[in-house]
Amino acid sequence: MKRIIVITIITTLMVSCGQKSNNTEIQNISETTTTVKQETMKKINFKSEGLNLIGNLYYPENYESGKKYPAIVVSGSWTTVKEQMAGLYAEKLAKEGFITLAFDFRNFGESEGEPRFFESPNLKKEDVKNAVTYLASLDEVNNDKIGAFGVCAGAMYTLMASAEDNRIKSVSTVASWLHDAEAVKLFYGGEEGVQTKIKAAQEAKKTYAETGEIKYIPSISETDETAAMYGPYDYYLNPERGAVKEWSNDKFAVASWEDWLTIDPMPYAKQINKPVLMVHSDGAVLPNYTKKFFNDIVTTDKKLYWMNTELDSPFHQFNYYDQDVEVNESIAQVSNWFREKM
Repeated sequence: MKRIIVITIITTLMVSCGQKSNNTEIQNISETTTTVKQETMKKINFKSEGLNLIGNLYYPENYESGKKYPAIVVSGSWTTVKEQMAGLYAEKLAKEGFITLAFDFRNFGESEGEPRFFESPNLKKEDVKNAVTYLASLDEVNNDKIGAFGVCAGAMYTLMASAEDNRIKSVSTVASWLHDAEAVKLFYGGEEGVQTKIKAAQEAKKTYAETGEIKYIPSISETDETAAMYGPYDYYLNPERGAVKEWSNDKFAVASWEDWLTIDPMPYAKQINKPVLMVHSDGAVLPNYTKKFFNDIVTTDKKLYWMNTELDSPFHQFNYYDQDVEVNESIAQVSNWFREKM
């Protein structure tokens, strides 16, 4: 923190002339104090259902203490940590004048939670709501202007939380992953593949309850078909993109499959009565599901922003995680939306 104190003194000492300053001149002495924040990010922690979660809180440039700012909870995709797409969007949105929070969900990154690398949309929904509680506790946050933003599966957690938490005043999503029982069959081996994974998850949960041991598979692989994400997905494989040291590419809890494959966020649309912006494209994942969810949102104060691409689905999805064209266009839409709707 840098404290700049400007003192203007308009009285003049006239000792040599034997004169004294009068009272009017003394009253004209003025002091102006402005506090400017030098660092734009700090590490924080907050509680979610008794667990200690770790996050990065981003501040606008030229932040001034004493002012209250609009704030946004930012969520990234499944299995990810705050140093990936959530942190990128949080940092960019902070530059647009918002206080933003990117954090590690329970069981991931620096946050507490067992078993490690256990993916549960319902638990992450609760973490989003508790992140809102944390932001609302800050003196520098305007509690009437708290929004929520999510990328990919982070959009799912965000929309679910927003349907249940009226403290969230506005919502934006980018490249949302939204599925139901039919959609998961497209990615996870049809009905047989889905049921096999659910059964494996149930067995893994039983083993964990009895022995404390947790079974893992790779998070991403181009060669191991059992991996949670199997395919040439460069974002997660490239150290220059999403394969950061804080993220685990080799640990996905098998117990996660039941929670992941049986969640259906689609009905939540009919519970959302606040402003919603959804950014998507035909080349992103499950575009028709984003359209369906958008159409089912109760409020009329909503916008679907469709971007052009020549990439086939789902490969345009990954561009929204870190590529300048998609990220910057999304930021422009999202920041304007939050400014207008919070």
